[in-house]
This record gives sequence, structure tokens and C-alpha cells, in this order.
Amino acid sequence: MARIGALYAIEEEIRGKPADLRLSIRQARARPLLAELRLWMEKAQGRLSSKSETAGAIRYALSRWHALTRYADEGLLEIDNSAAERALRAVALGRKNFLFVGSDGGGERAAAMYSLLGSARLNGLNPELYLRNVLARIADHPISRIAELLPWNLASSLNPLSS
Repeated sequence: MARIGALYAIEEEIRGKPADLRLSIRQARARPLLAELRLWMEKAQGRLSSKSETAGAIRYALSRWHALTRYADEGLLEIDNSAAERALRAVALGRKNFLFVGSDGGGERAAAMYSLLGSARLNGLNPELYLRNVLARIADHPISRIAELLPWNLASSLNPLSS
């Protein structure tokens, strides 16, 4: 756990920094720690019963080592997928509500709305304010210019997420 904690400590230090800086720090500091972790796992695997859960977890990690350590070769990648899981949390929490959308078409419309509002949030907009703005403008807006109402095209003109 200490080895993994050290990797996350590096990530904490470089969060929000430019990708090229993150990559150089990962290469210099995380790569050696990852090499030590792999060596430790290989040694531990030899000492454990092959039927133990720990040995199974080590086998799993070692068999996916390239994917597990890919972040250290790319400054844009994160060490884990926690941000994506947080983004999907609302969908998972609302899953029970989706049973009552009424039809496949209703489900597709609900998915489209979740995607649109999620895109607003990702573009730094308050989803409620974004939706109010679009609904107030859409009736008089030409269909040929509907793309102007997408979140990334309104991001600079609407209130930020903190509103």
C-alpha cells in the first residue's frame, strides 16, 4: 500500500500541470517506483499459495501491467479512472428512475439530456442555467444554426459552473 501511496503522492504534486511536465516527472519518479512494485509483486507471487486471493490479485495486475502503467508514458492520462466514475455516478444513482421512462424512445431522450447536461458541466457551465438559456432561445433560433446552442459554443457567454 505504501508503494501505491507513493505513486498517488506524485500525482497529487503534478495534478493540473502541463502534460509535458507531468510526463517528465512520471518518467523520473514514478517509473522507478513502478519497476520496484513489479519486482516486489513477482517475488511475492512466488512465495504465496497460487490459490490465495492475494496471489490472484497479483497475477491479475501482472497480466495487465502495460495497461496498469500506461499513464506513466503519457502526460495526459490519469493514474486511475476516478474522474470518469464520478461523472457516471449520477447515472448509476438514477438507474432505478430510468425504469419508468416509458419506452425506448423515452430512454433515448433521457440519455440525450444526460449527455447534453454532462457536456455543459464539462464545459464549465451550470447545467441548469445552460438549459434555461437554450430553452429561452430555441423557439426563435434557426435550425440551420442549432450547433450554436451546444455547450462548447456557449461556454464563453454563459455563467460558469460556480453560479
